[in-house]
Amino acid sequence: MKKAYIYLKPMIRRVAFGVLWVGFAAYAFLLAPPNAPDTASLLVHLATGQWNGINPLVIALFNIMGVLPLAYSSLLLVDGRGQRLPAWPFVLASFGVGAFMVLPYLALRQPNPTFTGEKNGLLKGLDSRWTGAAIALSAIGLILYGVTAGDWSNFVYQWQTSRFIHVMSLDFGLLCVLFPALIGDDMARRGIEDNRVLGAITLIPLFGALAYLALRPPLGQPVATSNTLPQS
Repeated sequence: MKKAYIYLKPMIRRVAFGVLWVGFAAYAFLLAPPNAPDTASLLVHLATGQWNGINPLVIALFNIMGVLPLAYSSLLLVDGRGQRLPAWPFVLASFGVGAFMVLPYLALRQPNPTFTGEKNGLLKGLDSRWTGAAIALSAIGLILYGVTAGDWSNFVYQWQTSRFIHVMSLDFGLLCVLFPALIGDDMARRGIEDNRVLGAITLIPLFGALAYLALRPPLGQPVATSNTLPQS
């Protein structure tokens, strides 16, 4: 019975992520608020840095949606080394559509607690603690900027009336909570056996994952005997 559950568990996970993906897409296109008339203009101004007059919360949210896919690429490209499907198309697409591309990867991937072969230049860069720290500082800085300088009442109004703001906010929330689905195998690849690490990452969405990326030992590096993340 236990053996059957072990084989069934990955299937349940894949079905769950597939259902979540379809549900999110259906909600975004069928149930979310309609597009605001100025959506195209807002996108152009956000993308070109013409931020004068735009709510800092929207600016921060838009920019962090470029940082989070970079954080995911640090996990996906390593994970994809042992998958039948390549991870890079999902990584590239996630910079434009976020969780809309992370979710199908999670639905299609197989458990992969090992890493084989050599790291290329890209993987070495993404595997670096310096890269993880830069990602973490960028995300935290954007959050602090948005929270302290943003107009919350205006943001709530835009969330209720603009599909772009509404769906981007939900996308951000999904990306924050989906990290543990990849971090468990990433820990195994690095010899981190303390389940409290994954528990903390799960209980502290986003910030736990950012701390992990900044502190995790590089692939192939011996782990301390305590089997926990290094303290510095």
